[in-house]
Formats: sequence, C-alpha cells, structure tokens
Amino acid sequence: MRTIIKTIILTFIPIVMLSQKKREIPKSNVDYNSFLEMSEEILEYRKERLIPLDTFLKYMSDENTILLDTRSAEAYKGKHLKGALHINFSDFTKEKLAEHISSKETRILIYCNNNIDGDLIHFASKKAPLALNIPTFINLYGYGYKNVYELSSLVHSKDKRLQFEGTYVK
Repeated sequence: MRTIIKTIILTFIPIVMLSQKKREIPKSNVDYNSFLEMSEEILEYRKERLIPLDTFLKYMSDENTILLDTRSAEAYKGKHLKGALHINFSDFTKEKLAEHISSKETRILIYCNNNIDGDLIHFASKKAPLALNIPTFINLYGYGYKNVYELSSLVHSKDKRLQFEGTYVK
C-alpha cells in the first residue's frame, strides 16, 4: 500500500508542479537609463539657470515667483528662507506639484543646504554632487516645470540680504 501511495505521489507532484504557471514578479517603475538621458538633456539648460544671489533676490521680489524649499519638513520648519513654499522632495508627484504650483510657466527659485554657509545645524552641507538642488532641478524639469532658476551662490547665514523664518529664528 505504501508503495502505491509513493508511486502516486511521485507521479502526480511533478505533473501538478509543471501545470502551475511560474509567476513572474513585474519590474519596478524605475528607469535609470531614462534618468541619465534626462540629466544629459538638462545639462546645458541648467547652466543657463544658475543665478547669483543678487538676481535670485530680485526674482524673489516678484509676486509671480515661487521660492521652493524641498528639504525635509523638519529642516524647513526649523529655518528656511522667508516666504519659501515647502514641498518635500520625496513627495514630488505630478499631482502634488500641480496642487502647489498651478502653472508650469511659473518661475520657480530653488536653493538647498549647500547654498547657505555658517549654519551647520539648519543648513548642513551635503557632498557637492549629492546636493538637493540637482535632483530637485531634474525632477521639476521632468514634470514639465522648465522656468526654474537655481541659486548658484554660497551665502553666509549672517548675510543681511537673506531673511529667514522658522521655529529656530529669533
């Protein structure tokens, strides 16, 4: 009897296994090659959009310009440039950007920790090639926001031309 049961099991298990379709796990929605292509496309364009502090401040005074801070919510709440809109970089989606920036023609100014010197607590610099301005610019461009300007200056946190606000600002 055991032999019959063994034979049945050894005969039918491979048949059952072969009859089951192998389930393939779909690939993620990550496309590094397209990211590299977009980065290459933006390279020359971005160079024309790097602006010094004086121009940045002039653009900030325009009511139709958005000053965008994409650092973490904690960093933003602690200290940011006065008047900056906060959208955490990790929250960038087509919908989230459209919710806060109604027109893709709107002029957007960006800055990051690597633009502010002398405040290691609120603006701790990242390794230069990893500065938040770079992925922020690429993502805004990729979502169709092409009127983006990036602060090119390194400005001391005590520079009187900068005004800050947040929970750590006196």
